Amino acid sequence: MKKTIPFLLALLFFSCASRKDVVYYQNIDGLANEKSNSYEVKLQPDDLLTIIVSAEDPEIAMPFNLKSITVQDLGRLDLAGGQQTMQLYLIDASGSIEFPVLGKLKVGGLSRSEVLQLLQQKIGVYIKDPIINLRIMNFKVSLQGEVNAPGTYSVDSERITLIEALSKAKDLTIYGKRNNILIIREVDGVTSYNRVDITNADFINSDFYYLSQNDVVYVEPNKTKINGAAIGPNTGVIISITSILITLITLIITTTK
Repeated sequence: MKKTIPFLLALLFFSCASRKDVVYYQNIDGLANEKSNSYEVKLQPDDLLTIIVSAEDPEIAMPFNLKSITVQDLGRLDLAGGQQTMQLYLIDASGSIEFPVLGKLKVGGLSRSEVLQLLQQKIGVYIKDPIINLRIMNFKVSLQGEVNAPGTYSVDSERITLIEALSKAKDLTIYGKRNNILIIREVDGVTSYNRVDITNADFINSDFYYLSQNDVVYVEPNKTKINGAAIGPNTGVIISITSILITLITLIITTTK
């Protein structure tokens, strides 16, 4: 009994998480107010783009737009007949797209604003003051590990913060390591592995506050979860049996005195 009580107290002590392990933005009051990062994602191979060119005279702009096709054209007669779908530009492995009239354009590694500027210059030779809209259609991020709803999430805009992505996954579980979140990112065929501490508000100014398309976010389990996994799923049964044994031993010792 004398050995058991200290063990139970130690178990209770180590099962309690401290504030520094759980609370986000712990030093945020000490940070100076700064402008938010003017972050823009870079286009990558396998990105799907819609690019729509407009002008005062719609007929002049038509040659610079991909033709819309119908479901019948795709041979998918099981879907709603006659429904039109916009064709997309796929950035190939070399970072290029095939653009009507202009031919092959290198857009991989450029930001959205840089691609718009490039198109304005090239199309401007044919059309005065063209209006160009560009959007990434397959922007997504994946969240794994100690989050409440792991999975791959589509992003409607082209700008999402790490905190917004974690919110999509319904936040970290209590067992998630908040000071060592892994972000896996591929740029120009090179994969990088980066660690972020969201308990320290300084991460807001880091290069990984905003996520890029196809980023993978992995939340590592803390020691409590790892130790619990090592003990196994029968922990509750073991504790119950141990409790019963302690009670029996106590009764035996009491009755023998």
